[in-house]
Amino acid sequence: MDPHRLFTILNSASLAGWVLLWLAPRARVTQRLVYSGLFSLLLAAIYLAILVPHFAFEDLRAFNSLEGVMRLFQDPWVMLAGWVHYLAFDLWIGAWIGRDAAARDCPRLLVVPCQVLTLLLGPVGLLVYVALVRRALPSGRP
Repeated sequence: MDPHRLFTILNSASLAGWVLLWLAPRARVTQRLVYSGLFSLLLAAIYLAILVPHFAFEDLRAFNSLEGVMRLFQDPWVMLAGWVHYLAFDLWIGAWIGRDAAARDCPRLLVVPCQVLTLLLGPVGLLVYVALVRRALPSGRP
């Protein structure tokens, strides 16, 4: 399978996990696939499967400079691996936000926008969630 097709499939699969978080946060399927971390771990395994044949040990030196990283990401397979890295971690954080918010009885009206921000902007969603939870629920801890 070519990296472009795999990109489309993995994006769609990841989005399905996010939709479960947003529309069915208490459903058993969401608990088993997303909150358990299974979905993110599957993405992590796919990341590894993409990375191993397309990344050489000597490529680690490229991470010492922006130019080196840019060179690495010119390879579509390495770029795809980087993208799957984002998908796995962002969904993991989105699930953590959902679990943490449920434990705090945080209103969904605050939670879902933070999860959307996490999907789109990663750390920004986490930052906004932590800031909102601390303000709205000062006795809690994220």
